[in-house]
Parts: sequence; structure tokens; C-alpha cells
Amino acid sequence: MKVAIVGASGAVGQEFMRVLDEQNFPMSELVLFGSRRSAGKIFTFRGKDLIVQQLEHNDDFKDVDLAFVSAGAETAKEFAETITKHGALMIDNSSAFRLDEDVPLVVPEVNGSDALNAPRRIIANPNCTTILMVVALKPLDNLSHIKNVQVATYQAASGAGLEAMDELALQYAEIAHGKTELTVKHFQHQLAYNVIPHIDNFMGNGYTREETKMYNETRKIMHSDIRVSATCVRVPVIRAHSEAIWIETERPISPDEARRAFMGAPGLVVIDNPVRNEYPMPLFVNRRDPVYVGRIREDYSSDNGLTFWVVGDQIKKGAALNAVQIGQYLIANKKFSGN
Repeated sequence: MKVAIVGASGAVGQEFMRVLDEQNFPMSELVLFGSRRSAGKIFTFRGKDLIVQQLEHNDDFKDVDLAFVSAGAETAKEFAETITKHGALMIDNSSAFRLDEDVPLVVPEVNGSDALNAPRRIIANPNCTTILMVVALKPLDNLSHIKNVQVATYQAASGAGLEAMDELALQYAEIAHGKTELTVKHFQHQLAYNVIPHIDNFMGNGYTREETKMYNETRKIMHSDIRVSATCVRVPVIRAHSEAIWIETERPISPDEARRAFMGAPGLVVIDNPVRNEYPMPLFVNRRDPVYVGRIREDYSSDNGLTFWVVGDQIKKGAALNAVQIGQYLIANKKFSGN
């Protein structure tokens, strides 16, 4: 297989390279693409130096089998035809195609088979917060249909990209040096020593686009009438998102039953021993593959309620790893010639 990464110099693009190597993803060649600003940069993959090529409307994708794209929604829309016109399959990490009816939106542990029907040669990678949540919702929905979800997210600076991560570190350094006017470019307000209940743009109904994504994407992925109400908050953590989740099911699910379901589900690790202060935290989860779940307990506000805490690496499982796992699923189901 010949594989391409579009947006290779960004946080997710760099993670794509690490994950492809860690997963020993089968390929004969890897090619990198980026913007005019990124073109010419050199990255090393499996001992070989690779030069980032400028993304252009030409035939550079003629021999590419699979393209992992993380270059933003506008670039994805503009270059989708260029990337796919010779038969390459595009797995896109942006919001550009997620809700298109003829583009599958896939989390392999939840709805992997949807990836097998991609008439436009495009598969969408969901929003990071949605990915982490539905991996945990799926085993519970298998026990009893989930009717309602309420979720509060605690999203790391990594969700806003490499420069945002650097900005958070810079703000702490500026505070340590006694500065009162801090650098604020990538967030609406100072993030250091603060939380910001504002991720993406506000819509007319008072929700942000990030919160609306969690509603729409969860329903599409789970093929469900599930209702989701989210409040998405940026927190001063470098990497790995956390989510407090409350669900209401058609019949009661006890914490013990939920715990067993979580333990038997793919992609999940249970850390749930409050007596010993053991529960998932971003500090110990960043750069790890699974979604971690803990604090599993009854929800006192609902007769059929359950609440739990989820943490996962936003750049890894919330982006690059999920896309690579889609590729692995397609290979396992022989969707590429020669396998």
C-alpha cells in the first residue's frame, strides 16, 4: 500500500506518523503533504527522511491507496476530489463531511462496518470528544438503549493544536516571571489558572458548534435517537481530554453490570477504585491508546441513571489512532487491492 498524510506538520499529522509506526501499519511507501508554509520540511519515518510536498491540484495522489487528512475543513473540501479522483480512499479528520449522508462517520469499536460503504471514497473521523464518549456508551447501549446523555467535557489545550499547547506553557512561564499581560492568541481568554466554557463558535441556541457536534455525531455513529446535551470546557491541561457523563437508559443498569460491560468492551480500560484514589486522569493517560473509564456509580437524579468519568488522549484515540484503526478495519475486510 502507498499511504499519504495530508497536514503532516500539524499535531495530528505528526501523531499519524507515530501511530502508523507503532501499529506496524502495512505500507510500501509513505508520502507527506502540507501547505506552502510546510512544504520542504523533513520528517523521519522508519529510518527514512521524508520531505513534505506542497498540496496542489495535480496527480500526486494517482498511486496512493489511502490518505489520512488532517488539514482543516476548508482544505478537505477543496482537495477531496483531487485526493480521491484516482481511487485513493480519504479518511478525513475535519468536520467537513461528518454529517453528509453518503460519507460514513466511523469509530471502529462502535460502527466499523459503516466504513465498508463509502461511495465517495471518503470516510469521516468524528470529533475527538465524540469518539471518546461513544466508545464508552456502546457497551452500555448493548445492555439497554440509552435515551439521554448529559456530558461535561474538560478539554486539553491539545484540542486547539500545537501552537495552543505552546501558548499554555508560555502563559505559565510568563506568570512565573511576574508578567501581568499574558500572551493570548489561540484561546478566548487566558487559559493558565483558568477554565473557559467556550470551545468553537456559539450558535443561535446558546450551544457551541463543539457541543452540537457531540449531539449530531453521536446519533449518526450509534444509529440511534439518543439525545445529547453537552457543555464543553477548555481546561489548563496540555494533553488528554476528560468527560463527566450521565446517561438514562430504558432499564436500570447497575454499576457492577456497567463495570463488567466496560471490562469486556474493545478499546476500554477500567480504573475504578476510589478507596485507593484510583481513577483515570489526563496526567497518566496522555500518549496511550485506550479510552479509560472510572467513577462508575448510580445517578441519583434519574430512576434509570448511571454516571461515570472518561479520559482519553485527544490527539491519539481522539484523532490519529481512530483513523488508523479505520484503515486497519478496511484492510482486515479486504477493501484494498492486493490484501
